[in-house]
Amino acid sequence: MRKVILGCGISLDGYIARPDGAVDFLIMPRDGAKMMADFWATIDAVIFGRKTLDAARKISGGSYRSPVSVPTYVFSRSQPPGERDGVTFVNQSPASLVRKLRKQRGRNIYHMGGGELARSFLEADLIDELSLGVVPVLIGEGLPLFPAGFPQRNFALIENKTYSQGLVLLNYKRIRTKAKRKS
Repeated sequence: MRKVILGCGISLDGYIARPDGAVDFLIMPRDGAKMMADFWATIDAVIFGRKTLDAARKISGGSYRSPVSVPTYVFSRSQPPGERDGVTFVNQSPASLVRKLRKQRGRNIYHMGGGELARSFLEADLIDELSLGVVPVLIGEGLPLFPAGFPQRNFALIENKTYSQGLVLLNYKRIRTKAKRKS
């Protein structure tokens, strides 16, 4: 089954952006190109929220282009559904979209934020793995990757790697316990 991998860069104190949405503290380590190429080789669909799309457009000078040619889905309450500017806007539930994508053959599905959408995915128990690039900086306040409001979810560390500039990549898989049947 295709896995949904929530991945992003975060500060040591768990923020994905400053209060104004700026991500200037996030770094790409000098030796990170291979890390990203290896990761993108496992992905064939991308999901994120409209605010993350806006931030990506701002960083890239006004337009968004995926690093690889894969379908990109953007959850939005303010944009009508449909394909525009290289992305497909959706306003269905996360579970509905993931169910549709999992029915298709393919590689993994990359969920790259933001925090509010991550919470929705965690509420619906759709995240199979976490891939977190932890940047060695405390920013003190900002937009958290994991805003409150979802039930406990357990994960197990499957990999950790250290890169230049002190970045640490942590990969976790979701641990789901099977419900015990009454005899």
